[in-house]
Amino acid sequence: MQRFCLLFFVFLIFVTFSFSAQKKPTIKLATTTSTENSGLLGAILPYFTKESGIQVHVIAVGSGKAIMHGKNGDVDVLLVHSPKAEAQFIDDGYGVNRRDVMYNDFVIIGVSNDPAAIKTENNAITVFKKLAAANVPFISRGDESGTHAKEKSLWKKAGITPKGAWYIQAGQGMEAVIMMANEKQGYTLTDRGTYIAVEDKIQLSILFEGDPNLFNQYGVIAVNPEKYKHVKYEQAMKFITWITGASCQKQIGDFTKNGKRLFFPNAEKEK
Repeated sequence: MQRFCLLFFVFLIFVTFSFSAQKKPTIKLATTTSTENSGLLGAILPYFTKESGIQVHVIAVGSGKAIMHGKNGDVDVLLVHSPKAEAQFIDDGYGVNRRDVMYNDFVIIGVSNDPAAIKTENNAITVFKKLAAANVPFISRGDESGTHAKEKSLWKKAGITPKGAWYIQAGQGMEAVIMMANEKQGYTLTDRGTYIAVEDKIQLSILFEGDPNLFNQYGVIAVNPEKYKHVKYEQAMKFITWITGASCQKQIGDFTKNGKRLFFPNAEKEK
């Protein structure tokens, strides 16, 4: 009888725990592969869950696909880095309450012998012209991500429509594209955070950086509850308040890989 009571007590604890876990609120966050590949989200999201009791289900894709998830009402909040597409998303009524979160920059990486001879340049547009002229592999995200949008804008400013065997559209996330560029001993455009996160796995180096055209801003946006009644707007706003708040901003600034900062917090104080 005593053993039966003990087993029954354990069973009750298990059922109660399972029920509690099922009832724990969850929000869906569509974000970029760069925030996921860098390890940032894995580092900071447990603190949000601990403070709020809200779990975050992360869907890591390119910014274009993340924004499409928002347009379809499939997620509650976005964390992306494609300013033009973000503005359109809001203007079309799909998103509300956008806030800056953090920034880093884009860099062009490639093999150290630099066959396109870009490392001595000081202008991104000139660099892209030289990349096209060099006829060496350039791996493009090709996935309508924020990085791909930046790349396309730079080709456009250079007056070039990239085509030919040297120009490879991968349709993959940032880490996979870097690995492909490494395998083919070519070039690619990447956000600095993902590069730092994987640099010990590759033989590619940063060959061009520092141009204002390569600035990379990340923003957080709630999906509009007027558009989709089912989205968890209240919980999404708790997430936005948290990620732009002092505590999380410090965590973002303190996050490093190989002793290097990957992101720089720049959320303005809520007015």
